[in-house]
Amino acid sequence: MKMKRIRLLLLCLCAMAAVSVDAVSLDSCRMMALANNKQLKIADVKVARARYQHKSARAAYLPAIDAEVSYVYNQKELALIGEDAKLPTMSFNPTTGGYDYNVVKKPDGEPLVANGVPVPSEVALLPKSALTYDIHNVFAGAVSITQPLYMGGKIHALNKIAGYAEQMAEYERKRIVGDVVYDVDVAYWLVVSLKAKERLAQSYVSLLDTLNYNVKAMLTQGVATQADVLSVKVKLNEARVDLVKTQNGVSLARMQLSQLCGLPVDTEMTLDDEIVDVMNADMPLISTEYDINEVYEHRNDVNELGLVVKVNEQRVVAERASMLPQIALVGAYSVTNPNSFNGFKNEFGGMFSVGAMVKIPLWHWGGNYNRYKVAKSDAVISRITLYDAKEQIALQVRQASYKMQEAMKVYHTTRVNCESAEENLRTAQLGFKEGVLAVDAVMCAQTAWLKANADAVDAIVDVRLAKAMMEKLGVY
Repeated sequence: MKMKRIRLLLLCLCAMAAVSVDAVSLDSCRMMALANNKQLKIADVKVARARYQHKSARAAYLPAIDAEVSYVYNQKELALIGEDAKLPTMSFNPTTGGYDYNVVKKPDGEPLVANGVPVPSEVALLPKSALTYDIHNVFAGAVSITQPLYMGGKIHALNKIAGYAEQMAEYERKRIVGDVVYDVDVAYWLVVSLKAKERLAQSYVSLLDTLNYNVKAMLTQGVATQADVLSVKVKLNEARVDLVKTQNGVSLARMQLSQLCGLPVDTEMTLDDEIVDVMNADMPLISTEYDINEVYEHRNDVNELGLVVKVNEQRVVAERASMLPQIALVGAYSVTNPNSFNGFKNEFGGMFSVGAMVKIPLWHWGGNYNRYKVAKSDAVISRITLYDAKEQIALQVRQASYKMQEAMKVYHTTRVNCESAEENLRTAQLGFKEGVLAVDAVMCAQTAWLKANADAVDAIVDVRLAKAMMEKLGVY
């Protein structure tokens, strides 16, 4: 991805360097637009984010290892008894084979009783200090490991969902690339079209200016009338106004193209196709045949919707897993200070523990089941949406194909009209020069010539735009 961005940046810099010295091609405009488009940069980030999410989901297969450390300061010590304890002792009695308490006996041999309890003759002293522990500073730590064994297929489903999400992000990026390329193509050919019409308008002004000069000369000779002079002058002024409008349109179109390419709007950028004569440029052979199944494969939005269907199907699996048992293996090693395993001495002591955890859903008042049914409903909706999108795309492609065929027919017709209009203008000028045609006939021929050539320019650009639309729709 980084190398791709570097290549795009280099192409962009090369194209920008060419702005001031050479003409810029359509491919250069596309590269500059792709390198500077903000939505495309956002799409790149989304692709990277989806890739991280996929890696995160894949980590759920592996054991989770966690470590915990804690420290607690306690104000007081821990005393298990409130005062020194005196415990009675016992001696073995061979007669009974058991143990009898050592008690004080009266002269008659009966135990001496005080407060209803026999008085012991011997006691074992258990001092309070022996059962008092220093817990002012308590340290604890543990390292645990958890390995999922069976989660009802949820981990596998979530991994697939994350993988599909990554592919969806990539398809979304490709879709944005297609939109940017199409927008650049439209802006590019608009500039070319307006520039060609500007040249036509200049030629038309030149024709009218020449006619105006000739009519004025004829007026001085008494061959033409003042009405002829005024009609030509009005037509000339209209042509000059149209020329100014066309020039302004060219400037605005250049600004739009520069903005799409990420350049300052006042950039002076000359295009390859505005230098050449569009009218005499070779029109590439464009096929209108297509296979709708191949179109579906090339369409990024169809691929996205197909992945949405797969995502919703895996969501069904994930929701079903919430109603199935879950089994995991757990293990841990824990340490404490004071050592709870050795008389609460102020030292570290620890132990291992291993076990298994089983979670069985019993009753959730239909919550899990209803979420499962919601996921199944979403899967059905996504499949219907995909089917509907394919129908819409088939209609769009068919319309684009018809428009391409129409544009090609119009293009060939306008070429013939241009030849006829050129010959008509030549004949009218010759007739006017010889005095057999009036001024109105010449102006009509000039107007027809302008309209025929303008229609031809529109037809050429329409073919280019129809081809760009076919590319955007995934036909080429």
